[in-house]
Amino acid sequence: MTNFPTSGVSRRSLLKGAGYGAAALGAVPLLSACGGLKGSSSSSSDALRIGYVSPQTGPLASFASADNFVVSQVQAAVAKGMKIGGKKRRLEIVVKDTQSNSNRATEVTRQLINEGVDLIVGSSTPDTTNPVADQCEANGVPNVTTIAPWEAWFHGRKGKSGEGFKYTTLFFFGMQQFADCFMPMWDRAGVSSKDVAALWPNDTDANAFRNGLSPMMRKKGWTPVDGGAYEDGATDFTAQITKFKKSGAELFTCTPIPPDFQTFWKQAQQQGFHPKLATVAKVMLFPTEAEALGRLSKNIATDIWWSPFHPYASALDGTTAKQLADRYAAKTGKQWTQALGSIYSLFEVAIQAFKDADDPKDKDEVAKNLREMKIRCMSGDLDFTTGPEPGIALQHPVGGQWRPGKDFPWDVVIVDNTPNQAVPLGGDLEPTRP
Repeated sequence: MTNFPTSGVSRRSLLKGAGYGAAALGAVPLLSACGGLKGSSSSSSDALRIGYVSPQTGPLASFASADNFVVSQVQAAVAKGMKIGGKKRRLEIVVKDTQSNSNRATEVTRQLINEGVDLIVGSSTPDTTNPVADQCEANGVPNVTTIAPWEAWFHGRKGKSGEGFKYTTLFFFGMQQFADCFMPMWDRAGVSSKDVAALWPNDTDANAFRNGLSPMMRKKGWTPVDGGAYEDGATDFTAQITKFKKSGAELFTCTPIPPDFQTFWKQAQQQGFHPKLATVAKVMLFPTEAEALGRLSKNIATDIWWSPFHPYASALDGTTAKQLADRYAAKTGKQWTQALGSIYSLFEVAIQAFKDADDPKDKDEVAKNLREMKIRCMSGDLDFTTGPEPGIALQHPVGGQWRPGKDFPWDVVIVDNTPNQAVPLGGDLEPTRP
């Protein structure tokens, strides 16, 4: 059994929020007028600087809704400073908004590199992770990203199998883990047809599903009915809906951008496509999406890689997943989001890579530490040495469904834990279409 050490940081460093404006050292970051996180970007020789890139505005903004809170929580967890490389260090975070645009992600990553950050972290779909990682790899800057299927991240960047990348790493999951999450629910759905309607656009994410999940489906006896590689931002899905209805598919899966799913799902209901079970990826991951869709959200199933129900805890100060979610609700008045755990862990991994280094300013040494990382943290046990490719740590999502909530309009109920039985079930699988 692999031994996963915790970081041992235990509230021993000072993290200074940073981005597009200035604020007092240690202050909780605030949203600036241009959508970034406010903080201080000043630096000194004993400071270690982490750049953080995410889509805080634009169509992918739901992925970054917890950014402010997470940065403030990491600040609190390491507020007493820590000893790294023979001296007491403080950390600064410089935050950049991609505006949900891959070209913008490239631009702001270059800015961070030119500003001399020591390590860059990034989150949320290949639109962010890939351009950020490409710039880091090209410029020799240590990097870890998350919330992107590993195939879309690795093959989308033309990674060499068995070799990986020198400076760039990822933790998340891939097509096998999606199959392990979705197919047990398909098996239990009681459908008469083996056809699965698939809404996959023409982008890096969806093409990974088209090329990776499709063969796995066929191997297990399922037949993907591909609606065609449409362009993101489509407004009329009549052609796809017609094809799905004609196929008689009772199961549905997809990987669109969130606004496109909202459009498709409403049109599907209007045009009479009512799959017995919908298991969706990239969308319906966060409460804001369920609220936007309203009553049509009921019993849509998706992959849940982090929740208050997961038995995980912080490597920084021992905060549990439930405590983190509860703090988020108390502080913001909003419901927990899966990104809470992932974004938090970006900083756990980054801090650990610094701590493991004799010289945390040596980018090659820090990058090596990332590739060799084993850590037990808010995202569970992450092992970057045993993934499908070097520098990739796999997570194992479970199946959850959206149902009317108590404290908030919609709650996630864990309905299938086949891939990760450490996560307790919260209810039975129910049909999306009654």
